[in-house]
Formats: sequence, C-alpha cells, structure tokens
Amino acid sequence: MNTKEYISSGIIESYILGHASSEEAGILECVMKNNAEVKEAFEEAQKTLEYLATVQAVTPPNDLKSKIWNKIQQEQSVEEIPSIPIQTPVTNDQREIKKQGNNIWKTYAAAASVLLLVSIAGNLFWMNSQSANQQEMTKLIAEKQTQDAAMQKINVKLDMFSNPDMQMVMLKGVEKHQDAKAMVFWDKKTKAVYLNAEKLPKAPEGMQYQLWAIEDGKPVSAGMYTLDKDSQIALATVPKAQAFAITLEKEGGSTVPTMENMYVMGGV
Repeated sequence: MNTKEYISSGIIESYILGHASSEEAGILECVMKNNAEVKEAFEEAQKTLEYLATVQAVTPPNDLKSKIWNKIQQEQSVEEIPSIPIQTPVTNDQREIKKQGNNIWKTYAAAASVLLLVSIAGNLFWMNSQSANQQEMTKLIAEKQTQDAAMQKINVKLDMFSNPDMQMVMLKGVEKHQDAKAMVFWDKKTKAVYLNAEKLPKAPEGMQYQLWAIEDGKPVSAGMYTLDKDSQIALATVPKAQAFAITLEKEGGSTVPTMENMYVMGGV
C-alpha cells in the first residue's frame, strides 16, 4: 500500500475519532514520524474536524490617514471666495477678521474632506473585509461538509464491520488488475448486498462497474455500482451465492459479464 492509498484508507479519521485499534494507532504514529505527507494529512484532518473559528477581520493599514492627507494636499485646492467690493473703507482690524474667517473656513473644509475620505476608505475596507471573510467562511463550510460526508462513510463501514449479521467477502484483483480490490457486504438476514469499491480505478466515460453473484456456477447480475451507493445503498438482493465478481460494462449494465473486463473476484 503506497502513501496515498494509506491516507485514503480512512485510518487517519478512525484514529482521530478513537475507532482505531491499538495496533492501527501504533502503526499510524510510527508512519507519521517517518512520513511527512501522512503527518500533513493527519494535521489537515484535525483542522477540518474542529469547530469553525471566527475569521479574523482585516484591519486598515496604519498609514492610511497620512496617505489620504497627502493626497488631499497634492490634488485638492480650495478656491478663495472673491470678496465683494464695498464702498466703505476697510480697516486693518476688519481685514484681519476677514483673513481669519477665510483661514477657519479653509481649515473646516479640509477637515471635513479628510473625515469624508477616511469614512469612505473605512467603509471600503470594511466591505472588502466582510467579502473576504464570507468567501473564507463559505470555503471552510464546504470543506467541513466534504469531511462530514467522508466521516459518515467511514462510520457506515465501521457499523458494517461490527455487525454480526454482515458477511464480508474480499474481492481480489485478477490477471491485468492485480492491484484492484473491493469488498462485498452481504446481509445474512435480509440478503441485501452492499459494495465498497472505492479502490477500483475510476470508470471511463460511458462505462460502469457491475457486480455479479455466482449462483450454481452461473453469473447473475447483482446491481450496478455508483460512487454515491458505495457501502450505503444496497445494489441488489442475493438469496445465495458461491462467489462475487465485478466487471466493467457499458453504462447501464449487461445481461452477461464481459469476461475480459473482469477486475476482481472472491469466493464466499
């Protein structure tokens, strides 16, 4: 079993959930010490199983205010309001008061502009932050849902393994497909047949795996396999069988197995 197969076998999730045996746990701990890829997969599994933490908000840069002020000084100039000529002579005191008034008005206008730009910039940062947070949260939720679905599959398989009424039949690769393998779960009470075939290669476009039960030396169709049915939905009801086999057929199945396309087989 290579590293990828070991990671996808479910042993990491079983270890985290406390379902792994002491032997499996010891092997995993030893592998993690010597295999960085397995250790990384273990740490990633831990993260996805934890409760989603609040995403940290993005704060505006510290130099935002100074940048806005510099922009104002470079591009914004306040035009002076032309004074209306008056016929009465203007004293020095009046000129000073008028000058002070113009300066105060300029100061207020500049301050108001700064506050407006700071407010706009703050709102833009807030909106961008919220958008980024929402995207990150959506991504985390999707990852958690995927992990939950994987955990559900693992729990279903564990329930089957521990069910005394469930007979397990190991199907091993034949001829050109020595590395292929699958597991049939045959309920001895209901006679329902479930199939775990995640270790088979992905079926090509327009093709589909078909399960066969060998009854009295003759192959009988035991249902078509799809990934969503894996270990969870019964493919068929099989009253009796001496063996099971899987062939690759055209989508929708065949009435007789294509022997040259047989991947795995196992006796009951």
